[in-house]
Amino acid sequence: MDPTLAGICYLFLIVGVGSVVGRITIKGIGLGAAAVLFLAIASSAAYEATGYPDPPEVPAALGTFGLALFTFTVGLQSGPSFFASLRRNWVVVVAMVALVAVAAAVAVFGGRLIGLDPVTSAGTFAGALTNTPALAAVLDAAALDVAQDATVGYAVAYLGGVLGILATVQLALRRRAADTDTPPELVIRTVRVEVSQGRSIAQEEARYSGRIGFTRIRHGEHGVHGPIEPADDDDTLHRNDLVTVVGPLALVEAVTEDLGHVSSHRLETDREQVDMRRIIVSRSRAAGRTIGELDLAARFGATVSRVRRGDVDRVASDDDMLQLGDRVRVVAPADQMAKVSAFFGDSARGMSDITPVLLGLGMVVGILLGEVAFPVPGGFCIGPAAGTLVIGLMLGRIGRIGPVVTAMPFTASQALAELGLLLFLAQAGSAAGPSIVTAFDSGEWVKILVLGVAVTGTFCVGLYVVMRGVFRIGGTKLSGVLSGSQTQPAALAFANDRTGYDPRVAQGYALVYPAAIVTKIILGQVLGGL
Repeated sequence: MDPTLAGICYLFLIVGVGSVVGRITIKGIGLGAAAVLFLAIASSAAYEATGYPDPPEVPAALGTFGLALFTFTVGLQSGPSFFASLRRNWVVVVAMVALVAVAAAVAVFGGRLIGLDPVTSAGTFAGALTNTPALAAVLDAAALDVAQDATVGYAVAYLGGVLGILATVQLALRRRAADTDTPPELVIRTVRVEVSQGRSIAQEEARYSGRIGFTRIRHGEHGVHGPIEPADDDDTLHRNDLVTVVGPLALVEAVTEDLGHVSSHRLETDREQVDMRRIIVSRSRAAGRTIGELDLAARFGATVSRVRRGDVDRVASDDDMLQLGDRVRVVAPADQMAKVSAFFGDSARGMSDITPVLLGLGMVVGILLGEVAFPVPGGFCIGPAAGTLVIGLMLGRIGRIGPVVTAMPFTASQALAELGLLLFLAQAGSAAGPSIVTAFDSGEWVKILVLGVAVTGTFCVGLYVVMRGVFRIGGTKLSGVLSGSQTQPAALAFANDRTGYDPRVAQGYALVYPAAIVTKIILGQVLGGL
């Protein structure tokens, strides 16, 4: 068989068998996608140890492609929330960067203390923080005759770095039941208005910061109720009106007490005049725009009450930017519902379209950005992973450039992210196996292991204590922050598996990942040149 085909077959064999192993759980705990990495390391190390003359070689380009695809699609998913989170949480990013610097100091001074050469210590730093671009920076800065020492340090410390972050993520997730940022369950209720002074719906929604919505209204002037109509921001509430309120239970209770009392009527069940339907956003003209920009009230007399992205429902706001694949709950006059459905598209294709133009051009720009050498002493490139992540975040945040939608359906991007992750883990693990055999033969593996554990432990424990104790970040989001700070896709996959792809995990990951990877590359350059 052609060597390239043999390597590809070997890679997909690891992906298939590793995925089966990852589904095995003990007391509810499983490795998930991380099992692919461990199986690849173990199998390639065993292959090397047997001395078999012609081991399959997995093309390194496949691993690079997988990682770039993974980070690009994670960026697309997280773009809308990343920049908003960064504005509110910049101090969290600064704290994480400081802890990476502390871990680097532990690698330098700890290595000197136990007698490791500086290049091996630098490689151990990269492996303990599971960052391949940092290793590349070390190799670039180190002298050629000792560069291999960095690879050995990386290979020995890497596995401990993965296990350390997985253990820390598991610790964070054990506390997720006490999270205060859990998205609340939404309820719907019909309220009879008892206040005499007129209040506009826009004013009422603003009082609760847009976390509740009004979907239907039936005016009750002079004791006679009129037809049921979709609620509009300009509508004014008067005594004896009936109005449907949607939102978290606690807020709906507050609105009910403020306006009047729970009505025995249920406007949402009467669909003769006003209908309600879940509609898939599958037409590009409706994607990449906010709900307010669509002006559905003027077009169809319709309103959007909820938006469902992935498995998360939330109350709709005029500022929400819709993406292809979103499912919107629309309230509209019954005779207009077909037109509303046609406007959004309502096709299952909207949930699976990978938007090839976006994928192709976005990946190219991201990879080229990763190759740009920044004008700093020694020069460095952020690499294709960070480059594609940055471009993905920007495109996800922009939403639309002219007629082109710059976001991908959540379902499609999730599938591509998982594929990219599995390819990366299989290739990285198969490449690390032979180096681990060399490390064991060198006799220094114990010192490297001790230093790696010290670096990983300092960083992971310090990060957990600071993020949990100082910033009070909930366990679910913290698992993403830990994974992103360690720049470890296996940890992210583990957290996603354990939480059912809770969006807070991706938000935490995307919040710190760009700063973490750039910081590690810079420090890798510095440590490699010592």
